[in-house]
Amino acid sequence: MLCASFALFAAKASAQTDVFYLNDTNSQITWKVKAQADMGADSLKLYKNGYATQDWVKAVVPGTVFASYVAAGLEKDPNFGDNIYKVDKIKYDRDFWYRTEFDVPANFNKEKIWLNFKGINRKADIYLNGTKIGALDGFMQRGVYDVTKLVSKTVPNTLAVLVVCPQNPLVNYASPTYIPSASWDWMPYVPGLNSGITDDVYLSNTGALSIKDPWIRTELPTNARAEVSIALQVKNSTNTFQSGVISGVISPGNIAFEQKIFVGANSTADVKLDTRRFPQLIINGPKLWWPNGYGDPNLYTCKLNVKLGDAVSDSKEVKFGIKKYSYDTVGRVLHVYVNGTKIFLKGGNWGMAEYMLRCRGAEYDTKVKLHKEMNFNIIRNWIGSTTDEEFYDACDKYGMMVWDDFWLNSIPNLPNDVNTFNANAIEKIKRFRNHPSIAIWCGDNEGDPMPPLNNWLREDIATYDGGDRHYQPNSHAGNLTGSGPWTNFDPRWYFSRFPNGFGGNPGWGLRSEIGTAVFTNVESFKKFIPADKLWPRNEMWNLHFFGPSAGNAGPDRYDDGINNRYGKATGIEDYCRKAQLLNIEVNKAMYEGWEDNMWEDASGILTWMSQSAYPSLVWQTYDYYYDLTGAYWGAKKACEPLHIQWNPVNNAIKIINTTGDNAAGLTASAEVYNTDGLPVKEYALSKTVDVPANTALNCFSINFAAEHEDLAKGKPAFASSSATGEPALVSDGNSGSRWASNQNDNEWIYIDLGKEQTINGVKLNWEEAYAKAFKIQVSMDSKTWKDAAESGDGHVGVQQLTFDEVQGRYVRMLGLQRGSGWGYSLWDFEVYGGQPKSNGLSDVHFIKLKLTDKNGKLISDNFYWRGNKRTDFSALNSLPKVKLKVSSAVKKSNGKYYVTAKVSNLSPAAAFAIRVQATKASTGEQILPAIMNDNYFSLMRGESKEVTIEFDAELLGKDAVKLLVEPYNEPVKVGK
Repeated sequence: MLCASFALFAAKASAQTDVFYLNDTNSQITWKVKAQADMGADSLKLYKNGYATQDWVKAVVPGTVFASYVAAGLEKDPNFGDNIYKVDKIKYDRDFWYRTEFDVPANFNKEKIWLNFKGINRKADIYLNGTKIGALDGFMQRGVYDVTKLVSKTVPNTLAVLVVCPQNPLVNYASPTYIPSASWDWMPYVPGLNSGITDDVYLSNTGALSIKDPWIRTELPTNARAEVSIALQVKNSTNTFQSGVISGVISPGNIAFEQKIFVGANSTADVKLDTRRFPQLIINGPKLWWPNGYGDPNLYTCKLNVKLGDAVSDSKEVKFGIKKYSYDTVGRVLHVYVNGTKIFLKGGNWGMAEYMLRCRGAEYDTKVKLHKEMNFNIIRNWIGSTTDEEFYDACDKYGMMVWDDFWLNSIPNLPNDVNTFNANAIEKIKRFRNHPSIAIWCGDNEGDPMPPLNNWLREDIATYDGGDRHYQPNSHAGNLTGSGPWTNFDPRWYFSRFPNGFGGNPGWGLRSEIGTAVFTNVESFKKFIPADKLWPRNEMWNLHFFGPSAGNAGPDRYDDGINNRYGKATGIEDYCRKAQLLNIEVNKAMYEGWEDNMWEDASGILTWMSQSAYPSLVWQTYDYYYDLTGAYWGAKKACEPLHIQWNPVNNAIKIINTTGDNAAGLTASAEVYNTDGLPVKEYALSKTVDVPANTALNCFSINFAAEHEDLAKGKPAFASSSATGEPALVSDGNSGSRWASNQNDNEWIYIDLGKEQTINGVKLNWEEAYAKAFKIQVSMDSKTWKDAAESGDGHVGVQQLTFDEVQGRYVRMLGLQRGSGWGYSLWDFEVYGGQPKSNGLSDVHFIKLKLTDKNGKLISDNFYWRGNKRTDFSALNSLPKVKLKVSSAVKKSNGKYYVTAKVSNLSPAAAFAIRVQATKASTGEQILPAIMNDNYFSLMRGESKEVTIEFDAELLGKDAVKLLVEPYNEPVKVGK
């Protein structure tokens, strides 16, 4: 799975010739690791050259102790089955020595040699040739040590590092550290708690003067003019006063500047270069950095040198983007602007890049590119658990904004050492502030940082990031609409006012977390579940977080969603393919529900979670092996920059424009098809529209009239009290008559439907005496009541709630809290459900939407399945077999393969949810990771779809590509 490689080392080394990496990707370097407790008297000898390390374990650097033992084959594959749970934690939850020997490069001919550490978890003592040169505390702390007088240029040098393991409990006591390492409800406990040398180690060579922490800021008085300022420190590492010259070149534009500097002996000088002295730092017509979907993520490079005389003493290269973030909280909703444009946030949470910290280098590019392909524009670095520069580089490259957390999680306790925590927070800001992708700094996950940390973090950001980005103390409160829920709902729920979370304000607003269990495809499932545990559901599933271990994901609810909506699964193959339909439904509805309310309260949504750190069955879009699940395709479709969508509550068709450009002369069309593949002509609609930038435009509605039958009309009603009017006035069909209760909170009114009915929604028309909080309940006997829906957002006027179908004869509104000084008063109380009318539609039918430009070019299409019985799609299992024609071509270019396949439906019936896979011809193994434009698509009779697939050539080797093209109509293939 993991693809860190020597190529990464080579790229780093070539970027700056006076840097020599001591990572294990350097073929000249071998690290070994051994537990301190197992050293005995040998600990006094390990500093010596040639010390025997045959009984030590080869170490992965950067990496962790436990990952090293796994890589050495001393632990069974922790991804498979229950292997990770059987590991002896005591063996790894302790301190370890790392050791290597190195030669100083012959071309290190400048005055100073430095040894650099970019991160060690959690503490470390560092020894070079037997001398302790420093100690690190906190996984963001950098170590930069002058080793000029300690290293030898003639014989190997010995570097030994004692890594101190974090101590439980991690939350929040051990912060700053990777706090999910002690297990969460989506990843297991990692033995050793991810202790190790977790970031780069390298030597660097400078003259007497060196550059520290260059910081590039940009201002945009208008988008046509940018002002650049550069701040940095210059360190003089000698005992004498030094004068030098700072020079730099910004590209593109070849903007050059230089300034003379003076630095005292063993001192550091602060240097500021801005437009007051350097008018060339005013850039007219700048290439701006934009989030994905709003423009190109243009980047600039600034190459800085400090010279002593004619010699370059030190150099640094900084990439940056010209951009300006701004924010408002109008309507108690946080809005984010980039370059003056309000950005609708679409993205996801990263728990960790990989649970054992094995994601390295180029793999970040793959992960972030998949987010770009999903049309996302923001990633939340949850609890700051991704710490590698390559993550931020990839986000810059692909226009992916970053919501960046620190290392606190809701529990009201301070870190054991708040000063160390704060020092690491400052280090983090300094290290990453040049990245244009960072949009929000966040203090605490689902809580407020306890004093003094909240004010410290606020001041750290104001000081070391200049207040350029917003500080959000609490991830689910303060102009946000909470977090969660984290389980699946019927698509209507996401469109119904309001899909409330936990904490924060009611509404759509900006939701920092919301998600659902996401089951993998069967190919991935078999990679981590033993053959004898594939079916039926069992404890092994739970160990991969489909069970009580991930209760917030609602696996039982998800299981019911598959079996009740699509028919009881007959085996794991059938279960996995039906799961993808549920994944598509729910994840598409999540984003579309928010987009349906874009700027009318909604400002953005981040799914929990958008990538997988461990082979699991919850909270992911692509899975651990990079297979693109139905969740990926549902999210990708919903998040198209120009997108046409259906509201399943009111059947409205809207065009969502989450770009900065107006779109004129577009044609929106809707067609409804039965399962025989024939269109139902009376539902066909079309309209030509202009869609302004950054808006959601209502085009028209499909008239599925049978949904709106009021089961309560003319039925008797009963109430706990009647201060005004009789209860039956709420169901008399007259909106001018009303009932009102006495002036108490706990009052109720119910309607007798006369017989058991299927119920899936209500509409309440409140008078000024409304319920601020209430429940809708159903009953068979008017004595025992079951909750169907609950709202804390009652308001005057019409309020419509939809919910999962329930059976009942009696439907009750139970008031919990009054919204006025009076009681509860209703003009109308309507109940929806009953036996559906087909209106010429098959039990399951399809809604096909298209959006084309003035030249007829397709911009967006969308496809839904809808049931006459709203949550019953079992008729899909009876779709007739179809004949598909597939033609394909394979090209190789620049180290990649590009596959183009045209899939055509030659049958009269609909070809539903067609899945295309690129596999190795000899083994049938999926070729992953791969970038695809579409999947799980459906074709009516005579229709075709072109599918493109891109992957690295090394994944195929000398094999050939074989395409698997499988519609849902095909019988289930039962594996061995």
